[in-house]
Amino acid sequence: MLKKISFLVVCLTLLTMSINKACATTSGIMVNAEDGSIMYEQNADERRYPASLTKLMTLYITFNALEKGKLKLNDKLKVSRTAASRSPSKLGVKAGTTISVKDAIMAVIVKSANDCATVLAEHFSKTEADFAVLMTSTAKKLGMKNTVFKNASGLPNSKQKTTARDMATLAMAVYHHYPQYYGWFSAKSFKYKGQTISGHNHLLSTFAGADGMKTGYTAASGYNIITSAKRNNKRVIAVTMGHKYLNERDKKVAVMMDKGLNELKKSNKVNVAALTKAINGGKASPIAVANNNIKTPVKPVKAANRTIAQKAVASGAYALQVGAFSDFKKARNYAISVKNSLAKKYNVYNVKVEPVKHDNKTIFRSKVVGLEKKDAAQICQNMKKQNKSCMVVADNSSIKLAQK
Repeated sequence: MLKKISFLVVCLTLLTMSINKACATTSGIMVNAEDGSIMYEQNADERRYPASLTKLMTLYITFNALEKGKLKLNDKLKVSRTAASRSPSKLGVKAGTTISVKDAIMAVIVKSANDCATVLAEHFSKTEADFAVLMTSTAKKLGMKNTVFKNASGLPNSKQKTTARDMATLAMAVYHHYPQYYGWFSAKSFKYKGQTISGHNHLLSTFAGADGMKTGYTAASGYNIITSAKRNNKRVIAVTMGHKYLNERDKKVAVMMDKGLNELKKSNKVNVAALTKAINGGKASPIAVANNNIKTPVKPVKAANRTIAQKAVASGAYALQVGAFSDFKKARNYAISVKNSLAKKYNVYNVKVEPVKHDNKTIFRSKVVGLEKKDAAQICQNMKKQNKSCMVVADNSSIKLAQK
């Protein structure tokens, strides 16, 4: 009997060691934020618990409602008992009170407030579980193939899973779809009822050029982070997940971004194998080793598979530049109005607002993107007959994120 028990203990110990070893590795990915091309990846498709990275999807859906006018920043949202009872990290809102949309957003971004994430979720759906269904559906539309959400905050749930690649897809969507709100992610603190609420993202203070996005931690997930940084007009988005220590996580993602931005400063055509080796301290990942056999400078193997945006809603590679404005909102609203007028007849993909420096000022170009060349030419011809500004251009960015 003792021998059987001893054997069982040994087996359980070996199994535990095997599980711990399997979970000991981390996942990471880094992309050029402008075109989605992958610069570095390691275990990027390994499914993990997202922890508070989940909140980025809650914010994405909230930004969508704001842009469509279904929600206003000064709207007051009710705090339910369920929301108020959420475990920390939390802002501490009381059941039966209200909080403005803007304060709830800032609390989620800066404080990673679980209670405020639930407040937002319950505004859109009857229950947070219902909202999680909407979150998962939205994720699928964005091309996040391996993500399932079960709540709005990232609090522990064994069925809530994602990957580093999917999280980078979400970060790209937030950055490109809602640039007017992206600046909030750079906040190190915010004021609420006379108090200064400080944040968790230390990279905003320690890494030159860092300006967002979201940290996350649970005992099961380890330390996770999605972050973005810009230098010399070049931007990267980086994700790393599953770290045992906070400092280890921050150090890894700082190395990723620093080396990535330095490479982009030299050229947009990054040698993925060499960069991977540099980030990993001289060790190449299997993907990098495979690419290193190519004698020409390493490029994404297959653009459709090796870019963050995994599926385009439309295949058109041309855009209509329909105007230029000094104000972002006006530029976007005009692009949307043109897109909507064309949508019934043409396969219109999305809109894009492109900031451009001109005479020391920033102007915003309005574009309708995702058109076939012949359609773009016909539309432009018709617009010119109506004395409307129009120009057919190639949509070189190749950012094919799902239409909102």
